[in-house]
Amino acid sequence: MDIREKLKKMLDERGWTEYRLTKECGLSESTIANIYRRNSTPSFTTLEAICKAFGITLSQFFAENEMIELTPDTKELLDHWSQLSPAQKEATLIMLRTMTQK
Repeated sequence: MDIREKLKKMLDERGWTEYRLTKECGLSESTIANIYRRNSTPSFTTLEAICKAFGITLSQFFAENEMIELTPDTKELLDHWSQLSPAQKEATLIMLRTMTQK
């Protein structure tokens, strides 16, 4: 999906018009119109403002599938996980599976 298609989809999901998008992101109507009517690719700054209006990050905008946000706790777990040896990772997985069995 290209940028214009993605923007259109996000507008449709929210029930927003291009005009509403301009108001939410603080960009001019001509800037948004150029993206659609002239097939221009938005600049990084423009796309960043649009993402901010949608309440998402640029990485979320470009993600092909649903993104999972890392909480501070999850990030800490992943940071520690990456420092474990293969044997430690296996032992940790066994422990977690045991702890979460119903």
